[in-house]
Order: sequence, then C-alpha cells, then structure tokens
Amino acid sequence: MWLDKFVFCGRLAGPTSVYLSAAERLDNGGRFPLGRYLLGSVYHLLHQVARKLLLGQSIGNLGGPWWFINIWLSLHMHKRLEFNIFAQCFPRDIAENYELDEEESATRSPLNFGEAVIVLPGTDGNADQVSRFFQTLYKGLTRDQRAWMPYEDPDTRFPFVFHPFNDALNKDHDVMMAIITPRAIPVNFFGGGKASVQSYEFYNPSTLARQLAFGQLPIALCYTDVIKPRETITNYLEWIRVAQLPPNADTIVYLSAWVPALFITQAYKQWWEEWKEHLFYRSALTYRGMIDPQYKVPDNTVSILTPMF
Repeated sequence: MWLDKFVFCGRLAGPTSVYLSAAERLDNGGRFPLGRYLLGSVYHLLHQVARKLLLGQSIGNLGGPWWFINIWLSLHMHKRLEFNIFAQCFPRDIAENYELDEEESATRSPLNFGEAVIVLPGTDGNADQVSRFFQTLYKGLTRDQRAWMPYEDPDTRFPFVFHPFNDALNKDHDVMMAIITPRAIPVNFFGGGKASVQSYEFYNPSTLARQLAFGQLPIALCYTDVIKPRETITNYLEWIRVAQLPPNADTIVYLSAWVPALFITQAYKQWWEEWKEHLFYRSALTYRGMIDPQYKVPDNTVSILTPMF
C-alpha cells in the first residue's frame, strides 16, 4: 500500500497488488535501490507530460510520483514564490516529560532541501495545476527569479546534504560515482499487467552538472546509435544487457582532481560554437539570441518544421 499509494502513485490512487513482490522482498529483508526505481518513474512521467504538452493535449490522470515533481519544481522556483527555503521551522522532537530550558526552542530548522521545500504552497496533487507550473519553468523565468544552482548551500546550513567538494569526498566516493555516471534506469519493473510496460529511461548527469557546481558541461549523448530509447523489456536477460551498456567500465575517474567551476567551461563553449548552427530551427531563434547574444540571425534563414536532430 505504501509503495503504490505514496511512492509510485498508481493511476487508481489506492492500494493494489502491483508492488506486492517488492513488498514481500522488503519484508524478507531483501534490499534493492528504491531511489533508482523512483527516479525512473519520475523521468517516465516527465516524458509523458512533455509529450502531451507538445501536442497541446490535457495532462489527465497519468499516475506517477507527481509529489516528487512538485517538490523539484518548488525548489527550482522558490525565488519566484518569494520563499526563503532556509528560514522554515519544524516542531522539534521532544521526549515525553521533558521540559525545555529557557534558551531551547520548540522548533528546529530544516535538515535538507527536500524538507525545506515540502512546505511550499503545493498543488494538492492536481495534475493540471502541476502542468501549468511545469509550463512556467519550460517557458523560462526572469533573471531575478532564476535559481541557477537550486542545491547550493555555501554556508552548510543543512546538515543532511551531500557536499561533493568537502573533506568527506573519499568517504562519499561511491555516492559521487553514482551521481555522475550515465546509466539506464528501470521503469515499471515492479509493475504487472498490460498497463505496466517494463522499460527504461536514460540518466545523463551532464545535463545537471551545474547543480553539482561543475559548471555547464556539454551534453553527453552516451546512448546515441547504441540502443533505442524506451524499448519494451520482456525478460531479465534483456535488462542485464541494457544495464551493462555505456559508460565504459574501464574508464577511471579520479574525483580528488575535480574542482568546481563558477559558471561555464571551455569545453562547453567549444561545443556550443560547433552545435549552435545545427540544434535550432526557425521557431527557436529567439531563444538562440537569448543564450548567445553575439549570434546574428542570417537574412536567408530557412524555416523547417522539425529539428535537425
């Protein structure tokens, strides 16, 4: 009931037997990466929402973890909401028969970003409201409303936050490698029936590098010409084959040599110079000028109906 209703949020909005096998595994002491399955469900839901928005269709009841997307959007748009995520207060856990001293407070500050934004004005799980929120992010915000690094905590005010460039880097090496390594993540692998097609999404961390203070990196299309996106998986051996695709396991990354970048890397500038003539078509010229003010729109621009990639 907990997995189906509160984590993955099926279309029925109630308990079913879809995640019964996962619950039995947990009950028997088994372990599996629940966060990876949640992220796969979130990516899959974002794909379905984006496809309907492009076609001008209503979102409707897609199921899926809308709560996670709402928290993510709130974090990215807290400046627009004029909300100080560091200034929230939560009731302190106080043992029974314990009296507070005069200097002690009955409240405490949030412990991480998730806790800080969960109290932001929400959408009550309404898919249409969330889609309008998402469209606002998609169309862009004014400069003073943007949060370039939503997970930035320079004063370490949140005690339960992963900081990649601190003294604990070696201790968090496995966590860091999991964050920066591209991979295929599973979708609906706990599901059952025709409505739950087992598939996968691609996790490309270079597109989120700025949030980890790595500056803006070129988007690495690791799975291009390697495997089709969102193919149906029919058996376990197929999933093993997909999971063992890029990246190259022989590549060794030395995290101790990594340094954060302020905004943009030379590699990204070179990538942009090469690709800016090919990534856009006529309807995106406005955005191209916003991103690259030095670009001059040619007089003989040809308008096409679809992107060239």
